[in-house]
Amino acid sequence: MKIDIDLIRDILYGDGQLVWDEATQQGIADCFDFLSRFSHDKVIYGINTGFGPMAQWRVEDSHLRELQYNIIRSHATGMGEPLDDFFVRAGMIARVGSFAQCKSGVHPELVALLTEFINRGICPFIPKHGSVGASGDLVQLAHIALCLIGEGKVHYKGAWRPTKEVMDECGLQPISIHIREGLSCTNGTSVMTGISAVNLMHAQNLLHLATVAAVWMNEIAGSYDDLMAAPLNEARRHEGQITIAERMRSLSQGSKRLQKRYIGEGLRETGDGVFQNKVQAYYSLRCAPQILGPIYDTLVYSQRVIEEELNAASDNPIVDPVTENVYHGGNFHGDYISLEADKMKIAMVRLAMVSERQLNYLCHDRINGILPPFLNLGTLGLNYGIQACQFTATSTTAECQTLAMPNYVHSIPNNNDNQDIVSMGTNSAELCAQVIDNCYQVLSILYLAMAQAVDCLGIADQLAPATKAQYDAIRAITPTIMDDTPFYEDLARIEQALRKI
Repeated sequence: MKIDIDLIRDILYGDGQLVWDEATQQGIADCFDFLSRFSHDKVIYGINTGFGPMAQWRVEDSHLRELQYNIIRSHATGMGEPLDDFFVRAGMIARVGSFAQCKSGVHPELVALLTEFINRGICPFIPKHGSVGASGDLVQLAHIALCLIGEGKVHYKGAWRPTKEVMDECGLQPISIHIREGLSCTNGTSVMTGISAVNLMHAQNLLHLATVAAVWMNEIAGSYDDLMAAPLNEARRHEGQITIAERMRSLSQGSKRLQKRYIGEGLRETGDGVFQNKVQAYYSLRCAPQILGPIYDTLVYSQRVIEEELNAASDNPIVDPVTENVYHGGNFHGDYISLEADKMKIAMVRLAMVSERQLNYLCHDRINGILPPFLNLGTLGLNYGIQACQFTATSTTAECQTLAMPNYVHSIPNNNDNQDIVSMGTNSAELCAQVIDNCYQVLSILYLAMAQAVDCLGIADQLAPATKAQYDAIRAITPTIMDDTPFYEDLARIEQALRKI
């Protein structure tokens, strides 16, 4: 069975369950049986040695079970607010996906219990801070492992409760330590991968919302539609630009606002040789395919990397029953996810920037030339329209720009320099999640403004069905703005509506 983004979406946001086929279950059992035989008289990292820079110390056979418990308990050192339940469940799915490669040598009961946690919505307490993303997410995964041995606390049905209490209620038993369950639970890239999988779903949704906004904005402006024409965009060759233009053409079907160039009366002059309407729209409107196209391409590649990681053995050492050997290496290193998380984050920052510029176009009457200042339908000077909403969008976009610095390029050696170059992948994924939250806020303000602009111009019945549906959805949340009123609750409701994926 392969784990992909659609499956994670179905489990997290639908009613999907994680179910493993018999071949995978048998493969996990066979790998465990092989390791049981193979490890009998050999020195294998993390089975009869210490961990990290203490790998040079042999651990006596009488302490091997204790060794596995020690790695779990000693590394449950995270700090900060707990990760969102969606991130935790996605991280557990990614961990099971790693075990399902049948190269970790864990007992099948570990995979079975982790799957029960996922399907029952039992979410271990995982603090945000702690991982450097080198031996994977040691600290965050240790917090998951702590719950699998019946310790720590979990979030279950909206409340934080002792793990053992919830397990007893659900008829579940803590895992036993057989060979290397402690190290296998804590060693890998699963938390950063889970966070990135959720980030990707939201990034794809945000790109869709931004593509709708690109069409809607050009309808408001009464732009010429050749900005999304196939011959124009295919001449650039990039798949993302071609795809975004194609989506815009589809979304714009039925619009009565977009103009055809060279058809009809054409451009009217004011009498002094100046055209009354724009020959070409501003870049934030006209260059939507060229700006959103690279974002599309980035997300396509990010999905490939994330799905590969979801179905990868990110443990160490790798137990391979096929070649009958155990390989020591560094599959736990998080560089692949760290780099993709940063690329996704930068792409989302760009999305916030173009959305903020589109908002500025709507607010700036001297630029758009067709709308009242700040979309104000009240008394100018007495009322203020969405003037202050723009402050929020601008400051939030500025924060995104500050967060745009890649985290992948940061590395601080630690662990007695055993981990002398680290990925910071989990930090990268968490920063990307923060930018995504900011993007939703900026787009919420833009969507409010676009609905108000439609009312200012009285063009609701001229919109394409796709953008009219968005207009109707906004107006179902908040009415046309006439008088000054607090916006924060309406904006929060719009954000929640836009977040549905």
